[in-house]
Amino acid sequence: MKLKGVRGAPDLLPQETARWQRVETATRFLLQRYGYAEIRTPVFERTELFVRGIGEGTDIVEKEMYTFIDQGEVNLTLRPEGTAPVARAYLEHQMAAQFPLVKLYYLGPMFRRERPQSGRYRQFHQIGVEAIGSDQPAVDAEVIDLLWALMVEEFRIPDLQLRLNSIGDAACRPTIRDRLRRYMTDRSSALCPDCQGRLTRNPLRIMDCKQPGCQHLVAEAPKPLESLCEACAAHFTEVRGLLDHLKIPYTIDERLVRGLEYYTKTAFEVINPRLGAQNALAGGGRYDGLIEVVGGPSTPAMGFAVGIERVIASLPSAEEEDVLRGIYVATLGREAQRAGMGLLQELRRRGMRGLMNLEARSLKSQMRQANKERVRYCLILGDEELGRGQATLRDMMKADQTSVELVHIVERLMGLEGV
Repeated sequence: MKLKGVRGAPDLLPQETARWQRVETATRFLLQRYGYAEIRTPVFERTELFVRGIGEGTDIVEKEMYTFIDQGEVNLTLRPEGTAPVARAYLEHQMAAQFPLVKLYYLGPMFRRERPQSGRYRQFHQIGVEAIGSDQPAVDAEVIDLLWALMVEEFRIPDLQLRLNSIGDAACRPTIRDRLRRYMTDRSSALCPDCQGRLTRNPLRIMDCKQPGCQHLVAEAPKPLESLCEACAAHFTEVRGLLDHLKIPYTIDERLVRGLEYYTKTAFEVINPRLGAQNALAGGGRYDGLIEVVGGPSTPAMGFAVGIERVIASLPSAEEEDVLRGIYVATLGREAQRAGMGLLQELRRRGMRGLMNLEARSLKSQMRQANKERVRYCLILGDEELGRGQATLRDMMKADQTSVELVHIVERLMGLEGV
């Protein structure tokens, strides 16, 4: 029987990974400009970290985690999200002693056992950003500015929407929850089965339920902004003022809540309306209570996560087209092949993308391969041309060619456009 991959954990084939590499490279450059340093945490952690950090009443903990017992009888879980592991590493390595504001980012796979569908996978990948150590609204604004720059300026995804809300803190969250719980309890028969369970555990999760009946109730339900305490209201006003100053467009979405219990105050999402049901490309907010929940002192923090699969699906068609780049050396004859290998060695070590056929195929076959490899130039070299110190250089984009001297050929090729 032929073995197949696991459903919901797709392979990324070579023709797809170029787009992933572009996204990852652009991300690293931008985050470094904002002063963020990369952190890499293990793909599995002790299960208790996620139960305490994410919350027992969440769908992730109750339904979606991949949990197992290892040979040492330790209960482990493949990470379903990246913030709790970063919080654990922040505490374990005493990172607060190094900087008052610790700015970290990560890229990597996460795992949730969900029903696979377009834009939702069991193994998926995220870009995560965490700023730990400050409760200032300016941190919220800079993190959101960073996300907007990443999505709009680096990835150049059109028609995005930034949605913003505040969901209160430990002082006003009980009031927010109690008002919503009382409202929904009187109408509980109209809630879906999942939301009936959320009503006692985490009523705020009802706010982002996608079932039509629940959405109808939420439209008239008490909103978090109506019950903010004075401090949370002032914080949110300052965040909005800074975003206006930075010219970041946003819409207030009073129904927006985050699915993880550690979020407080500012909450936000970036939406791509073109993606249909799974249209949230990124989301985040402030999580001032998480560090304390996982065993540390009370520590304010702010961050977001970006779904890389949904970013890839959102890239404009122009970004998905392969760019002609590099050179293919087509050779005819044993001596020409040896000379071509030496030439490619020099070009590659100078940073050029260089390819050739090593199986002595026909020139026609090699030219077909050059087209498949999407190179900008093809250098055609035969034993006879080698004896004359010449070769033919073909521009694959312009479909023209010229005879070139092999003397100083490396410098000549390195000076070409599109290599």
